[in-house]
Amino acid sequence: MTVAAFRPRPEPVEVARVTATAGELLEVLWGRASTAPASASQMRVLLMLEHQDGINLHNLSDALASTPPSTSRLCDRLVAAGLVERVVSPANRREVQLHLSGRGRAFLDDLRARRERELQAVLALMPAGKRTALLEGLEAFCRAAALQIHDNARQPDDQTA
Repeated sequence: MTVAAFRPRPEPVEVARVTATAGELLEVLWGRASTAPASASQMRVLLMLEHQDGINLHNLSDALASTPPSTSRLCDRLVAAGLVERVVSPANRREVQLHLSGRGRAFLDDLRARRERELQAVLALMPAGKRTALLEGLEAFCRAAALQIHDNARQPDDQTA
C-alpha cells in the first residue's frame, strides 16, 4: 500500500507570487517576439480597440486611466503608423470613433503568432501531464478574472454604505 504525498492546498498569496513570476517570464519570452513598431502603451490601445471597436477618445481615455490629450497623442502615432483609423461618428459628427485598421489587425495577428511560437517552445519542454494541469488551471483563472473584471465594471467606484 502506497501513501500519496500530502500537499496542502496552496494559499492565494503563494499562487499569486508564482503567477506574477510567470507573468514576468512571459514578458521576457514575448519580448523576443517584439511589439515594434508599437510601444507598451500603444499595445494597450490596440488591444482595447480590438475588443471595443468604434470606442470614442473619451471612453478610451477612461478605460486606459489616462488623460484625453495623452490618449489622443497615442492615437495620433498609431494613425501615423497605419495601425488605427479615426472615423467621424454617424450619430454625432463631433465624436470620433477609433478602429483598428487592416494593418493593425494584421500586426496583432502576426504578434500573437510569434508569441505563441515562443510559448510552444517552452511548453514542449514540459511533461504532458503538467501541460494539462496548466491548461486546466489557466482556464479556471481566465474565468475567475473575467468574472471579477465584469463585476468591477458594473460597480461604481464611489459606492456608499
